Amino acid sequence: MTGLAPGAAVDAGRLALTHAPLPEEDVRDGAPTTGYSVLDDAGGIEIGVWEMTPGTAVDVEEDEVFVVLSGRATVTFTAPVLPPVELGPGSVMRLTTGMRTVWTVTATLRKVSIGI
Repeated sequence: MTGLAPGAAVDAGRLALTHAPLPEEDVRDGAPTTGYSVLDDAGGIEIGVWEMTPGTAVDVEEDEVFVVLSGRATVTFTAPVLPPVELGPGSVMRLTTGMRTVWTVTATLRKVSIGI
């Protein structure tokens, strides 16, 4: 995929995403699902829309910067140990490869991510 044509627009807040359950070994509470759609991957930088329904799950991160469009979550860092971060609409966050996190989503969280 080369992505959006110059001058094209997508409503990332309303983009239909196909959800799938998270692997059982990653789920800590509830039955969260996630959906993801690549918007553009030209030039080796991937831009996408990601969403997670309520629940708690662990993850090992990749390099990215993201902006939360909707929802609420707390991200707890287990490696490196950092203070927890509360996310909501408008939050911007940077993650780096190898960070180990726990995502506790209380209202379906949707973000636009830029893989760096």
